[in-house]
Amino acid sequence: MRHDRKETFGTIAVLLHWTIALLFLGQFALGLSMTKVKGMALQFELIQWHKSFGFLILGLAVLRLGWHLGAGRPRPSPALSPVERASAAIVQALLLAATVAVPLAGWALASTSTLGIPTLAFKLVLIPHLPLVPSEQAEAFWRQMHGFLAWATILLAAAHAGAALRHHLLLRDDVLARMLPILSPRRLAGRQTTTESDDA
Repeated sequence: MRHDRKETFGTIAVLLHWTIALLFLGQFALGLSMTKVKGMALQFELIQWHKSFGFLILGLAVLRLGWHLGAGRPRPSPALSPVERASAAIVQALLLAATVAVPLAGWALASTSTLGIPTLAFKLVLIPHLPLVPSEQAEAFWRQMHGFLAWATILLAAAHAGAALRHHLLLRDDVLARMLPILSPRRLAGRQTTTESDDA
């Protein structure tokens, strides 16, 4: 099944993109704040929710990766230079990989924890641990790896978003509209007409 439009991303790709992006931002904020909570019961509850949403992101990311490989991509925007096209492709590939790698590292962290606490995703599904040996050293390694990958993904996403906003607000082309349906072609045409009038 191919994308339903040749110039823009299809509906499923758009929904997966923004759902994962919003979930990841929420997860990042929760990850930073949950360990600072003083009450142990509340902290435990937040960690369990963090793990639950992590598995949700992992499932959606794998689905998105499969969709990306199977459905293909729309043609590159003519507004992008060859260097920008190459850079965008690299960043997008890294972000796709990161949305899988970050929750996997979190799963490894939970699996190597010496506490041996089971993960009950959304209090409904028991998630088995990965076949890793629990130890303080392994737990510390995966904790650092999970945090490093999360920060790297946030920085990469910020650069990705900044580039898209630059194209939309300054260059006024269709780059962001291809992944943001509320920016209709008619509205874009009006913006471009205004720009051409200003240049004239």
